[in-house]
Amino acid sequence: MNSLNTYRLSEFHPFSGAGHEYLYLVPSGAIFALDNLSSAIINRLTEGECGKEELVSNLTAQGFTPADVEEAIEELYQSHAIANGNGFPSEIQKPPMPFPLQTLVLNVTNQCNLSCKYCYEFGEDRVATPEGKPKFMSEETAQAAVDFLLANSPGRRAVNLTFFGGETLMNFKVVRSTIEYAREQAHAAGKYIDFSLTTNATLLTPPVIEYLAENRVGITISIDGPKELNDKLRVFSNGQGSYEMIAPKVKELLAKHKSRPIGARVTLTSQVVDVKGIFRHLKDELGFYEVGFAPVTTSPVRLYAIGNDGLNNVLEQFTELAYEYLEYALRGEHHGFSNVNDTLQELHAGVSKSHPCGAGLGLLGVAPSGDIAPCHRFVDSDTHKLGHLSTGVDHDVQADFLERGGIHRKPECHTCWARPVCSGGCYHEAYVRYGDTGHANLHYCDWIRGWTHVCLQIYGEIAARNPKFLEHFDERRQ
Repeated sequence: MNSLNTYRLSEFHPFSGAGHEYLYLVPSGAIFALDNLSSAIINRLTEGECGKEELVSNLTAQGFTPADVEEAIEELYQSHAIANGNGFPSEIQKPPMPFPLQTLVLNVTNQCNLSCKYCYEFGEDRVATPEGKPKFMSEETAQAAVDFLLANSPGRRAVNLTFFGGETLMNFKVVRSTIEYAREQAHAAGKYIDFSLTTNATLLTPPVIEYLAENRVGITISIDGPKELNDKLRVFSNGQGSYEMIAPKVKELLAKHKSRPIGARVTLTSQVVDVKGIFRHLKDELGFYEVGFAPVTTSPVRLYAIGNDGLNNVLEQFTELAYEYLEYALRGEHHGFSNVNDTLQELHAGVSKSHPCGAGLGLLGVAPSGDIAPCHRFVDSDTHKLGHLSTGVDHDVQADFLERGGIHRKPECHTCWARPVCSGGCYHEAYVRYGDTGHANLHYCDWIRGWTHVCLQIYGEIAARNPKFLEHFDERRQ
């Protein structure tokens, strides 16, 4: 039998939504909606490979016309849902270098007025080596970073400047002067520059809030829920909890900063896993526009590390909130669970990642000293330094980092259907857990597959029942 006329199933993950069947195509990241005929072809090939003539004959016997069957076979083949011969060549796609910058994260200080027990920058799992280095970024260094971003973002009409810490607002003077400088320089370069910052909210004051609102600065607040949960680990150096100080400041921020949606970012630990309760408090009681959750980045031996039972519990609660999100989406309403929203955005765009994220590519981090790192989590780490603002990025070091982090270097991922949205997981998590930024985050594999399957089902439901809602994902990309 001619192998080119013998078909078999290719690589995909089946799912359903609203009574419709879909295929999530791997590795392209595309979603293929099955009709009755294409579903019948897939079902037949599930039994084993089949020659084209036999396939046409079988489907014709089920009432389909030969012409329609041949057309459906070709469509499934072109989409790579089915294969023949030796299958499809797997090309290793390496990003073009130098890659144009999209986002620069300025760690304007490596100091913080809190002593959060799980902090990746100051805690037991820190990778930073800040001894002997500047604690606060100077205006000159920040301006050099702006110049670096604008000079290294060819072809980008819009770029992003994010302020980070330590506690970002401990160096608000530099944040403010940098925004003013960056806006002038971006205008002169014919670019638009967007500003955002992350803060623990302790240093929010009426003048700071007013400035951030007037300048349309995007704000993310690090907060872990109501007082009894937030104060377990987000504490001052004397052990006092931070909630009572930050709650009124957050309310004032949300009342006065209306130019951009304000989001909350929650770190989940073994002691803080009440996802639904935290979401209700932050979204409904405090009034955040959206709430996102991330498991703590840490060695598994830490007391606050989340074990498998904890991760299963988190997935169950994520799933409940995802289906609540679905109810809102079917009414065309905003829900606020950013984890599902972000995943749906990637699924809708057909994202298929060669690398876990933009770190070291379209995104770089800058330390107070001017050292350049793959992202904000690696700033002040000599081991992960990519260069300096004064000399630029060492492209050999950058290429080595990206080569080791590419999905093609992670054999454990090559048979995983969820690899287009994961690509092995966070570099920083990999380094803390395995001592290698290029190691796959194997402890999250089942969780990622479970969560991606839930989001695919949500996507299928929305696509079938209120496809207009998906248009807002196109708007976010523009």
